[in-house]
Amino acid sequence: MFTGIVAAVGEISAITPLGTEPDAGVRLNIDAGGLPLADVALGDSIALNGACMTVVAKTASSFDVEVSRESLNCTVGLDAPGEVNLEKALTLAERLGGHLVSGHVDGLGIVRRFEPVGESYELVIEAPQGLAKYLAYKGSIVVNGVSLTVNRIADVTGGCEFSINLIPHTVEVTTLKHLHAGGKVNLEVDLIARYVERMLSMNDTSR
Repeated sequence: MFTGIVAAVGEISAITPLGTEPDAGVRLNIDAGGLPLADVALGDSIALNGACMTVVAKTASSFDVEVSRESLNCTVGLDAPGEVNLEKALTLAERLGGHLVSGHVDGLGIVRRFEPVGESYELVIEAPQGLAKYLAYKGSIVVNGVSLTVNRIADVTGGCEFSINLIPHTVEVTTLKHLHAGGKVNLEVDLIARYVERMLSMNDTSR
């Protein structure tokens, strides 16, 4: 589990194919940036842009993960060198500064607008139809591993558009600074919303 509070911005420094087949995954070497790795062991989980990955090798300042082709097909930002948001798995001794995050990307959103508004930034994202029912005003959403709050939401053909207000600090210390209209982002909806939807659907079928 994670909180969606980015601990550091790292960088994918090397990508090595895990095979020659079209469906082969890749091994990523990640420069951890300011993320301390002293307490990280092989097999531990670290979220990269919101996607939970397993550490398979490490040094004092970097670590490796292996990403399946399925994960690559369902995410963005893990198939080329570049910056990534990093967060180590949550422990019970930590503050829950964001919200409960599983590190499983539910779908991809499309950035429709990202621009300064006053002292902050407005980020507008279009979410696919399958995720629209989980988004609500003042509800939680994870964008590229960052826990954020939905300020406005509107249904559109094929999904919904939601707006987020970003304070300058969040933009400065995450990779969200690199977003642009037309770009894709990893989305994870609120964990509790998924369970509520499941319970309601079971009640409907039991009648």
